[in-house]
Amino acid sequence: MDGLPASVDHDILAHRSIAAIATIRETLGCTVHQAVDAYARRYEDLRRDRPDDFRQELRGDRPDDFRPSPDE
Repeated sequence: MDGLPASVDHDILAHRSIAAIATIRETLGCTVHQAVDAYARRYEDLRRDRPDDFRQELRGDRPDDFRPSPDE
């Protein structure tokens, strides 16, 4: 989404949704509902355009010795 600071993307990738939504509101001067909608659009854009950033993040959440249970 044009006009949003890079910190919004960083917050989305770091699971800081409230910070991202607050920045969107401040930047665009919109309502909470509009900011949540803009957040959802940007999140989907990032998932489509930068899927590796999401995969990298998931790998970082698990310890190196993580072993999925047989049910996973």
